[in-house]
Amino acid sequence: MKQEELNQQFAIIGSGSFATALAKILNGNGVRLNWCVRNQNIIDQIKKHGHNPSYLRSATFNTSLLTLTTNLTETIEQSDYLILAIPSAYTEEVLDKLPKDIFEGKQIISAIKGIMPNRNILLNDYLKNDFGFDPKDYYTIMGPCHAEEVASEKLSYLTFTGLDQTTTQWIADQFRNHYINTVINDDVYGVQFAAILKNIYALGSGIAHGLEYGDNFLSVLIANAADEMAGFLRKVGIRNMEVGVHKEPIPGVQLMKTSLRKSANYAASVYMGDLLVTCYSLYSRNRTFGNMIGKGFSVKAAQLEMNMVAEGYNASKCFYLINKELGADMPIATAIYKILWEDVQPAEAFEQLEQVLI
Repeated sequence: MKQEELNQQFAIIGSGSFATALAKILNGNGVRLNWCVRNQNIIDQIKKHGHNPSYLRSATFNTSLLTLTTNLTETIEQSDYLILAIPSAYTEEVLDKLPKDIFEGKQIISAIKGIMPNRNILLNDYLKNDFGFDPKDYYTIMGPCHAEEVASEKLSYLTFTGLDQTTTQWIADQFRNHYINTVINDDVYGVQFAAILKNIYALGSGIAHGLEYGDNFLSVLIANAADEMAGFLRKVGIRNMEVGVHKEPIPGVQLMKTSLRKSANYAASVYMGDLLVTCYSLYSRNRTFGNMIGKGFSVKAAQLEMNMVAEGYNASKCFYLINKELGADMPIATAIYKILWEDVQPAEAFEQLEQVLI
């Protein structure tokens, strides 16, 4: 990375829990940040009290390093690295209003763990199709990394992906500190699909809990979900990711920057790790949403009760439609879709699942 890259300006677009967690990390690392927040009241509260009043109130900020605004166009124009951290359901609505050349010369870092619901495509494909955005300038930030644990500075791992290894590593370095370990890889499609699928499976985990299945069944469900995820990823063309098999070590990719580190496979943190924490953790909004469904809440009632976006809800329909073309074997994801979108009773769907899990 060239010396002048050190002066590049970061921006975060979004003010939810993950956006706030990422802002805390960069702010704590001394990185100057343009932060685009939708609500002026939130901006006023951050300036006055040094924390987001709506999410992660325990995360405090050095406001002298923050430029807070509601003006999205201004934020983009004044920044070089744009972190998009808004729910996928609203992404097109926000970005469609922008000029088609606004992202020229920018690097986009996606923290969106969802799919564009109106088109059933990933963010990078949407940006390429609608803005002519170059895939080599696209990166992602994925977990496993619950925002609540970032706020309390519990050790967490972030995986950064991009086609340019040098730039990906430099971006990751801006986030590394005593409670954030960083990993990089180049599987841009795989990590995004995995991040979306784990939300669907976490809904299933929550439904199972709401139906009062025990830990024994839950372990079987998640193990089968991991296999189902791997099968889908292979179907879309992700290769060389067999568990227990590693490609040649990649220098600089992992924590110690040594060639002795292993390359990623389906058991790596961004795939299996993120799946496990999202299915098991009480912080998981998708698990919480699913738990309500299992206990008899309607979808609308669960949404009103949570007052937060569970990405797996829309994703379950998107993946069902995508898989109608691909034909991957996905009985768990299909069952969750039918519960949420076709009014199949959770108990009935899970009784059928019991017979196919291995």
